[in-house]
Amino acid sequence: GGAIVNISSVSGSRPSPGTAAYGAAKAGVDSLTGSLAVEWAPKVRVNSVVVGLVRTELAHLHYGDEAGIAAVGDTVPLGRMACPEDIGNCAVFLASPLAAYVSGSTLTVHGGGERPAFLAAATASTATASTEEKA
Repeated sequence: GGAIVNISSVSGSRPSPGTAAYGAAKAGVDSLTGSLAVEWAPKVRVNSVVVGLVRTELAHLHYGDEAGIAAVGDTVPLGRMACPEDIGNCAVFLASPLAAYVSGSTLTVHGGGERPAFLAAATASTATASTEEKA
């Protein structure tokens, strides 16, 4: 018996321009997780942590200076990118007896996701504010 915790990515279920092969591979990890959970039950539990944006020591290579890293973090509803410990804590949970009845699951750890671009582009709140100012 035991528990396997795969590490996946939100790129497996959303567009990944420039890294399509990475996204396809992570989609495969998610499918593998579900299949093996059924195949190896009840002796082995198999789950996956689906990781969103994480601030690592190499974050500056992707997002630039501290201002760029902060700006990217601001796009996450919880107001920051994950730190590696956030991901590790979730993996430890899935491997622990606390998750004894969890198998075939993907635990999405992304701080609430990323705000959809259409929200920033929408003018509805601006039009409402203009109407209220005229009244």
